[in-house]
Amino acid sequence: MPKSTIDSVGRANFDEKKAYVPQEAKGQAFFDDGREIELLHFVYGHPSIEEIRGSPTNVLKAIDEFGRTKKYLMNVGDDKGRIVADLIAEVQPQVMVELGGYVGYSALLFGDAVRKAGGKRYYSLERNPEFAAVIMSLVDLAGLSDVVKVVVGSSAESIKRLHAQGILDHIDLMFLDHWKPAYTTDLKLCEHLKLVAPGTVLAADNVIKPGNPPYLEYVRSSVEKKRQADQSGQTNGDDVQASFGRNADMYKEREGEEKLSTEIRGNPNLVYESKLVNSFEPTGEPDGVEITRCVGVAG
Repeated sequence: MPKSTIDSVGRANFDEKKAYVPQEAKGQAFFDDGREIELLHFVYGHPSIEEIRGSPTNVLKAIDEFGRTKKYLMNVGDDKGRIVADLIAEVQPQVMVELGGYVGYSALLFGDAVRKAGGKRYYSLERNPEFAAVIMSLVDLAGLSDVVKVVVGSSAESIKRLHAQGILDHIDLMFLDHWKPAYTTDLKLCEHLKLVAPGTVLAADNVIKPGNPPYLEYVRSSVEKKRQADQSGQTNGDDVQASFGRNADMYKEREGEEKLSTEIRGNPNLVYESKLVNSFEPTGEPDGVEITRCVGVAG
């Protein structure tokens, strides 16, 4: 991503009053160090707990308060979250899937938006069982358990299982915010299973910070280019994983090794229209959401 494109957003457009505390310095843990459980205690011990119960908006406000006054949380945040919430209102998905739930910020914000748009189910796929427990607790507190379903396990295995069980046969809208090397391989898996088809919309977080060049290249490529890559046997293996540097290493250190579904070739004939919407991390650092629409199938 050209620096000029990133700088065009300008931090001057960010409301500093709502900024989270900065992410920890390089080499220091910024998740899975106990802060997620601290968040639960903070929310349930909040002086306004009775106003928080049954209100997704107030649960989100409490999470943001923790992120601003206590410790950094790797949430999508208010600015980028509003982009996706507006997309939900437009698309009106019956079924939405998120890959990577962390502490449930996106599940609360987007699950509420799906319900308001008349949708039936929001699946939050989270690999870490402790994080999944936090999500479930906060979803229950917010009164969203009728819409939000938390699925514990690796994204690829969870997608395969939900499809094999007949629970998931089509995705209207998918939010990608998990292990960055898995964005492309999991999208190809969904293509292979015909979960992604014309009409499906994708929203991918963190395409500027930390960035995801392999994913952007794939969703922005022409059908011809994707066919050429497919015919050459190109896969998304170690070459993709190696491009993510310390973020992938930190994830591996905290979460353990995760196997990419490199054997899945996807469907290169799907036609995508994709664009970047510039925004901010909750800390105020420039980031963006890549919005991709599947608009057809090439013959």
